[in-house]
Amino acid sequence: MFDYTFEPLGERLKICVTPDHKFGTDAFLLSDFAAPRRRDIACDLGTGCGIIPVLWFRSEETAPKIAYAVELQQKAADQLAITLREGGIPEGRLVSVHADLRELRGRLPAGSADVVTCNPPYKTAGTGIMSETDADRIARHETMCSIEDVCAAARYLLKFGGKLCICQRPERLADVIAAMRHEKLEPKRLRFVQQKPDTPPWLFLLEGRRGGKPFLQVDAPLIIEGEGGFSPELLRIYQKEHNL
Repeated sequence: MFDYTFEPLGERLKICVTPDHKFGTDAFLLSDFAAPRRRDIACDLGTGCGIIPVLWFRSEETAPKIAYAVELQQKAADQLAITLREGGIPEGRLVSVHADLRELRGRLPAGSADVVTCNPPYKTAGTGIMSETDADRIARHETMCSIEDVCAAARYLLKFGGKLCICQRPERLADVIAAMRHEKLEPKRLRFVQQKPDTPPWLFLLEGRRGGKPFLQVDAPLIIEGEGGFSPELLRIYQKEHNL
């Protein structure tokens, strides 16, 4: 067994975290951007500690019918098992799938998902300074899967009209659009994330629809910092009433 702690996610939820598998602001942003509905079947690819699907269950009014959390690394899957045992999620609603997202045929039903999400590795293989630990390398560099693999897995999982939601660094925007279109997932909604109104974006959120027609809506940017700390929108996403 390994050492772990719990991070609270509201009044009734908590999630198991370790130095190898934790989460950041981008997970909150992607979870909110994807916004599955109550009757939806949702799936998070490369879920890590499970933060994105766990966040969907902060409110029973907006939680999906069922969510699958796909993760390759054993320790991350073990952490999610601890969360499911002690974290306050209704039994059977969040299902851990310990598998390679490139090999989901036979593990999850084809064409069944309404929403698929992925917070993928941000760096292509062979670029940037490689992380020291295996967990960080897999999370940050495309050593175990590429954006093309993510889009292929999403196409397998999604029903017609279903959506894939991804967050990535702005320099990878062309790569993500090309990968989506190759898998017949038409980019439909794009939102950039900026630290302040006058700073360049450091992240983007993109939604692609299976079978969608070409038309890309660009939303107003999501601003992280506001007066006295977080912006009003980030406070809403964090489910906080005000800055401390």
